[in-house]
Amino acid sequence: MSTAPGVRPAPPPDAGPVRRVRVVVRGVVQGVGFRPFVYGLAGELRLAGHVTNTGDGVVVEVEGVSSAVDRFCARVAPDAPPLAVVESVETRELPVTRETGFGIVASRSDGPVRTLVAPDTATCDDCLAELGDPGDRRHRHPFVTCTHCGPRFTVVTGLPYDREHTTMAGFPLCPDCDREYRDPGDRRFHAQPVACPACGPRLRFVAGPRCPSTDPGGDPVGAAVALLAAGGVLAVKGLGGYHLACDATRPQVVAELRRRKARGDKPFALMARDAADVGHLVRMGAAERELLTGRVRPVVLMRRRPDVRPAPGAPVPADAVAPGSPDLGVMLPYTPVHHLLLGAPGAPRLLVMTSGNVSGEPIVTDDDEALERLAGLADGWLTHDRPVQVPCDDSVVRVCDGEPLVLRRSRGYVPLPVTLPVEVVPALAVGGDLKNVFCLGEGGRAWLSAHVGDMDGLAAQEAFGRAERHLESVTGVRPALLAADAHPGYRSGAWARRHAGDRPVLRVQHHHAHIASVLAENGVPEGDRVIGVALDGTGHGDDGAVWGGEFLLADYDGFRRFAHLAYVPLPGGDAAVRRPYRMALAHLYAAGLALDPDLPCAAACPPGELDVLRAQLTRGLNCVPTSSMGRLFDAVSSLAGVCHHAGYEAQAAIELEAAAVRAGDGEPPDPRYAFRLTDGRGPLAALPGPLLAAVVEDVRRRVPPAVIAARFHLAVARLVTEVCGAARAAAGLRTVALTGGVFSNALLSSACARELRAAGFTVLRHRDVPPNDGGLALGQLVVAGRAGAGSR
Repeated sequence: MSTAPGVRPAPPPDAGPVRRVRVVVRGVVQGVGFRPFVYGLAGELRLAGHVTNTGDGVVVEVEGVSSAVDRFCARVAPDAPPLAVVESVETRELPVTRETGFGIVASRSDGPVRTLVAPDTATCDDCLAELGDPGDRRHRHPFVTCTHCGPRFTVVTGLPYDREHTTMAGFPLCPDCDREYRDPGDRRFHAQPVACPACGPRLRFVAGPRCPSTDPGGDPVGAAVALLAAGGVLAVKGLGGYHLACDATRPQVVAELRRRKARGDKPFALMARDAADVGHLVRMGAAERELLTGRVRPVVLMRRRPDVRPAPGAPVPADAVAPGSPDLGVMLPYTPVHHLLLGAPGAPRLLVMTSGNVSGEPIVTDDDEALERLAGLADGWLTHDRPVQVPCDDSVVRVCDGEPLVLRRSRGYVPLPVTLPVEVVPALAVGGDLKNVFCLGEGGRAWLSAHVGDMDGLAAQEAFGRAERHLESVTGVRPALLAADAHPGYRSGAWARRHAGDRPVLRVQHHHAHIASVLAENGVPEGDRVIGVALDGTGHGDDGAVWGGEFLLADYDGFRRFAHLAYVPLPGGDAAVRRPYRMALAHLYAAGLALDPDLPCAAACPPGELDVLRAQLTRGLNCVPTSSMGRLFDAVSSLAGVCHHAGYEAQAAIELEAAAVRAGDGEPPDPRYAFRLTDGRGPLAALPGPLLAAVVEDVRRRVPPAVIAARFHLAVARLVTEVCGAARAAAGLRTVALTGGVFSNALLSSACARELRAAGFTVLRHRDVPPNDGGLALGQLVVAGRAGAGSR
């Protein structure tokens, strides 16, 4: 048997019967220091045997005194290293061999792939100490890492997780690193990305034609900092692709980056050196601080402080960083390169850190492509020669009612699986066309991909294909069927049809998938029906209309539409989404209210367009009916004078939420702000006419938009509670599942949950899976995967 150097002889065994046991540990147990942990535990308990990585997990054979073997089996899961996630431990008795010593055996790649790859993890404290220690050989090494931190998912090319199956395969270890890599007592034992300045990847700075004059002196980080300090835009290669960075405190610099990216008013994320540099800007509780400083380091959305009074010298971002948003998105450094950038003398203390891509395209990962595609955006590049195997954007998280709510599940979370409460056949769910995320599943586990983005262009669809093949390779799932949204025109669905071969493609209604997603995340067992409240911007309905304000009596098998927001015309389709004033005028028309020119939405509509819109609404030309709650948010936002043009998805709704936040918590419900429920055949319909009339009245009375926004949020929460009460009376259900992109709004989500619980309901919400279309594929998987299992 071939073992690693430094095999530890087993001490003389204690008296007692001797046993040999084979232990298979599955989960996230490779690349996290699990084998050195097993080596040390076996030595402590005076056991002989060996440990190895396989596609099935970590396989251990231990032999020794029976009581010591029992203690080993009892401790192997609870005492595991911090990055490990142990899902199962299986044991089987073996014949005693009288083996002496305990060794680490070379990995095996035979057999099925069942082990799990770890996510990328922020630089640990031990590595940061080395990074800053002038006496350490890894002082200022931009790729310092160990078994407790660094890249994992974005560098792995196959399993088992060994160096030759990562993008570090092209960097032979120097003698010093090789010695650490082979020493079971070292924290770099079999840390696959391990390197040092003598043998690792190389950082380099590339100046663009617009680069300000700098004197790098051979120091790439120094050149990058000089560029940032001179007001330039820097492309920085991270774990999962490139970022674009600039000094966030300089208005002209931020505005220039916004112009180059054609980003409209969509908020930028910030990267701060530490939490203290943003504490004066946002409301940061214990939960937010834990997210900011933990191992994942996502972008954390935190409420802005209304009156920022910074101490002298404290950094303040330019208004153009997040105009109109109630929140600031902040993350802390999570790679050594980030720490070097923000810790360098003269470096800005707050950086805009946004995805390195042309608007509407996937994040750039390839170095040559970065120099070409980002040439119109960046003034210089801080890059390196370690390849990125798969794109992985930053995750985005907020705290709602004291608990984290993931809005974009990507770096740091992917590819950790979601445990399913139902069994599924091997399947691929391709998600939707916005915020695309796909999902692979088999048995009782599902793997959501990293954020792909919008599926509009060929580049996004090609990125989808590469990411899907990669996730198949690291999960071992070979899909027997595919699941897609029911919308006939979705590009994700077209991709599924093109790649299905002879496999079936099952269609899942959009809002049913949303509800199945929140049920699966919350472990709801098969057969349990709930009142599903799915509120979003758009989803293809069974009747051909655009749904989005849905109350469904649902389980994994199917649904019945109990109620919905009343249909209104969607004039011009996407034109109404981009111009919320059109949606406001359409809602007024449907409610029988006059389109008077003194209303903000009418004033925002060009006169010629207003005449055309009146005729369009009267004749029903190009006016698909919609029940979308997202579009009602748009309408009220424009009607109240908050937002008339949307430069990015949900801008009008986000700015309406910001206005409501400014009103504070003291605004009481207004009984005039109400919906009227129809009581006819078929599903109930909630007509917003009384609410819209109240908004018009308040606009004319010059009630502040913030007050109107707060009253509207409370009215929607009351509607949700009222309809759920009617559903409970009709169907006897007492559990409500809240889902859909509208519930990314923490103010609304909190108000709905509070009122529903006060009314005696059990409330299910998302935590680890996004409520928006980033969680859609999980629901598709459990609906279609179970349907496929039943038909086979």
